[in-house]
Amino acid sequence: MRGLIGVMGFVMALAACGSGGGTGAVPAPSSPAVPSASVSTPPPTGPDVSGCYHQNDGKIFTYDGDMPGIIGGAGSVGVVITYERRGTVCSWRPLFDRLTSRYRVLVYTRSAQSLPEDTAVAMARRLLKERGVKRVFLVGGSIGATTAVPAALRLGPEAAGVVALSGRISEENAGRLTVPLLQIGSANDGYGGAGDLAKAHDAAARSPDNELLVIPGESLHASALLASPHAQQVLDRIDAFMARHKG
Repeated sequence: MRGLIGVMGFVMALAACGSGGGTGAVPAPSSPAVPSASVSTPPPTGPDVSGCYHQNDGKIFTYDGDMPGIIGGAGSVGVVITYERRGTVCSWRPLFDRLTSRYRVLVYTRSAQSLPEDTAVAMARRLLKERGVKRVFLVGGSIGATTAVPAALRLGPEAAGVVALSGRISEENAGRLTVPLLQIGSANDGYGGAGDLAKAHDAAARSPDNELLVIPGESLHASALLASPHAQQVLDRIDAFMARHKG
């Protein structure tokens, strides 16, 4: 019995040494895992526009009392973005970010009582007062797209062009337009779908560059195009259109 105990003790001692790759070395005890400190960026403070544009994005302003907007970017050509009814400036952030490296971009909140056309004209004139800004593109979604054309007509030669996402532009207004026009929408959209876009496209015979992009098989409306699998195509098309006509 005593011999059996001795043999068992010898075997247990070998097991305690571990294999160590056959060297017999005892591995050093591992230090307990220490969780790495998480680095968090503090949320921006100060004025903002709908919680998604802050002071580091540009110059925040107010109009009509307490309605906020922001002007970001640089350049001698401006862009005014008017969102769709029941929309927000936040859903247009992808376009804002895409354009601010080359353009002075203005986005703004709008009260339900204001007329999109009047406010778009006022915002364009505000942007034209910025140092160095000579001309302005008017960009809109849905009702903002529909009213971008008459707003451009009111601006006259200071309008660089119109980009309309899911708009229902009247044939009369389209026929009077003499600046470049880019319409974008999806085929099955109930407002600003393929049929609406085609009518305005055919009527805009005086536009020097009358472009149309229809996303087939979709019913994406206005800024929803910027959050869809087609977003890159839409952004690229807008960027290329503006590059050709910024002057």
